[in-house]
Amino acid sequence: MLLTFSVLVALIIDFIVGEPRRWHPLVGFGNAANGLEKKLNFSTNKSPFLSRLRGLVAWALLVLPLVIFLWWLEKKASIQVDVVLGIICLAFAVGSKSLVQHARAVSEALKTGDLSLARKRVAMIVSRDTSSSNEKAINIATIESVLENGSDAIFAAIFWFVILGAPGVVLYRLSNTLDAMWGYRTERFNSFGWAAARIDDVLNWLPARLTALSYASVGNITAALSSWRVQANRWHGVNPGVVMATGAGALSVKLGGAAMYHGEKVERPVLGCGSEPQVADIDRAVQLVNKSIVIWLLVIVLGEYFIV
Repeated sequence: MLLTFSVLVALIIDFIVGEPRRWHPLVGFGNAANGLEKKLNFSTNKSPFLSRLRGLVAWALLVLPLVIFLWWLEKKASIQVDVVLGIICLAFAVGSKSLVQHARAVSEALKTGDLSLARKRVAMIVSRDTSSSNEKAINIATIESVLENGSDAIFAAIFWFVILGAPGVVLYRLSNTLDAMWGYRTERFNSFGWAAARIDDVLNWLPARLTALSYASVGNITAALSSWRVQANRWHGVNPGVVMATGAGALSVKLGGAAMYHGEKVERPVLGCGSEPQVADIDRAVQLVNKSIVIWLLVIVLGEYFIV
């Protein structure tokens, strides 16, 4: 039961410690990524192919050395070192406590009627413009963030740890970080960030669908599966729509709709069904993620017992 033990201990460490405010490894990685991007993402050559190639080279230079080193270390080290190494890597990769803290900070501001503070707090977890958001828009943005980041920051990390150990979870977390930095369809990143975005899509494809099944199993399963089937393909990207449509259905709320991005109003498809989200639904979304974590732990236990 070493796998279950490792996942459980990593989650406990994250629950107790959370993300370190200083000296987080991903901060240093992000600085290195910014420096390399500035060197390789130059505009003297307008060829999209060459820009994509430079983006792929940058991804490989940033991700593969550490992954290969961890793979080599796992082969050479004792099982005790492997377990400790895996726990440390997974604890740094998951972001359960941070996700819950940010979501509850928004809901607490809304419950006290401080709309200005709620706007500032939700702006920390979403990329849209929240400076003029009303309570409904803030509820939607927060719940969407909880559902999507539950998949990205928790379940996908656990999935790749279960599949490939410490190298797998580091491969995923670094790739996901580069997608968050470069995976934008802007003039600067549309070509250069193409490889980072596509690799992240591949790494998230199965975890996103397993996360959606988890949300459905602990919520309104009929509405969740119906929303997945009908609405998921309407959303941009191959993974976010699946997670958010299913999560919205599981909560029996409506997400999506109009949102402001970079000063422009963007009409997004409606996801889910039922009522407009209320402040209490933010806490329900957090509970949905937490219940899904329990489901994943039970599946890992059963998998180790019957397969390993």
